[in-house]
Amino acid sequence: MHQLLSMGFPDELAAEALAATGGKSTLKATDWILNHKTNNANNSSSSSSSNPPPPPPFQPKLDRFFQFHSKPEALDTLTARPEPQKFEFQPPPKKPKLTNSLPNEPLAERMRPQKIDEIVGQDHLIGENNNTSLLRSAINSNRLPSILLWGPPGTGKTSIAKAIVNSGDLPRFYRFVSLSAVTSGVKDVRDVVDEARKAKSRNGKRTVLFVDEVHRFNKSQQDSFLPVIEDGSVVFIGATTENPSFHLITPLLSRCRVLTLNPLQPEKIAKILRRAVAHSDRGLVKSVGVRVEVMDEAMEFISTNCDGDARVALNVLEISGITAAARLPIKQKDDEEGADENGVEVEPMVAIVTLDDVKEAFQCKHLAYDKAGDEHYNLISALHKSMRGSDADASIYWLARMLEGGEEPLYIARRLIRFASEDVGLADPNALSQAVACYQACHFIGMPECNVVLAQCVAYLALAPKSVAVYRAIGAAQKVVRESVGQNEGVPLHLRNAPTKLMKDLGYAKGYIYPPDNPSASSQTYLPPSLQGYKFLRWPDSNVDE
Repeated sequence: MHQLLSMGFPDELAAEALAATGGKSTLKATDWILNHKTNNANNSSSSSSSNPPPPPPFQPKLDRFFQFHSKPEALDTLTARPEPQKFEFQPPPKKPKLTNSLPNEPLAERMRPQKIDEIVGQDHLIGENNNTSLLRSAINSNRLPSILLWGPPGTGKTSIAKAIVNSGDLPRFYRFVSLSAVTSGVKDVRDVVDEARKAKSRNGKRTVLFVDEVHRFNKSQQDSFLPVIEDGSVVFIGATTENPSFHLITPLLSRCRVLTLNPLQPEKIAKILRRAVAHSDRGLVKSVGVRVEVMDEAMEFISTNCDGDARVALNVLEISGITAAARLPIKQKDDEEGADENGVEVEPMVAIVTLDDVKEAFQCKHLAYDKAGDEHYNLISALHKSMRGSDADASIYWLARMLEGGEEPLYIARRLIRFASEDVGLADPNALSQAVACYQACHFIGMPECNVVLAQCVAYLALAPKSVAVYRAIGAAQKVVRESVGQNEGVPLHLRNAPTKLMKDLGYAKGYIYPPDNPSASSQTYLPPSLQGYKFLRWPDSNVDE
């Protein structure tokens, strides 16, 4: 009722409208009032023909009535027709348009080689002049074996696998299916095998099954590959960054040839980067939208600091190109016709990638280190052997590599304790005390403060005199215990303790000479009869082996 009164309708008419429409909808009541007025006007014109009919009242849109709370002046529209508004045509604003539409795939994915001849690096496997290699011979003969590609990230494992089946005449004989051990399971493998058997019976094509990160499959999942590889249902190509000897089951290794990929050399990385800059369809220009030039010093910095990882290099190049393009004037980048306001042709601008752009894209150097993987054992081995070789500089370098990679300091300290006895030993007995103190200090203060404690102990052990006499002695003794007939030989009676009368009556401790009371007694023996005269510890060190 209040809304109808605020629209200017009389009380009686508003009440009648609400009663006629049920009193629930203001919209229906308003519509009833307007129609009621029109009907009354028509009835009055028909009853009095002498008077000319009044002009039909203007009926505004109903939604205008519900805006009067904020704009009361709009009530005038009930009695007066609004003036039509005049509009002048204005062309739509010019939309900025880059020279290339922005892609969905990153640069590293777009620049993935399509054929085997486009692969850069790994010449020992697929070099153009290496026709005797396994992969080249397989491609030339159109017969692919099952292989495992093992190498660091960004060295071309996936690229090689995908490029193999697109090379030569292989597409006529093979179809390619790709799975990732991160997202797939045994069911996916079964589905691929079923489809592979159908495809072979239908058109004679064999299926190449590529499994990325195959080391992530557990033992039972790896077992599922064994029968299908052996009966030839699929040609298996696996890719892994982990040592196959530790992460893949032996039956799978026996059915596949392991091919090792090496980190790419800086000149190979530079070739990949130059190709990405120059390629007009899939290259850097598609990511940035304008032509890009990379300074030589920036190219060299990427090539030498990506650790042989082509993916890292391409990602840095793409980010650097975007950063360089952001410095260009927006008007020039968005100029679709390549001309200024007066129609004068303008030279297209070029984004220049500088060394600062590359350093900003890198942020920090990537360290190839994994606490539970192959690189973990490689670095601790390098540290151990550098200390054994008395090279303190190299030892501290490998220590820094491990610490920067995130290694637990207590793990390193435990290895130093082992080294103190294994490699320094009796040549400097204080080395063991130093190593134990280092472990305790690392436990007390933790990282990053304990880095200097570890460095001090590493330097001490590297510069200390070395002796492996104790290490060899315990090894020789354990070998004798495991292999010789004397391993179960009883302890000689004179070496046995005799705490009871019965044991004394049985001869325990009989004939034992107490050395503090008889310092000159040298006839007493301590080894079992079968090992009399055997030497385990040779001190000073001797190269003579037993």
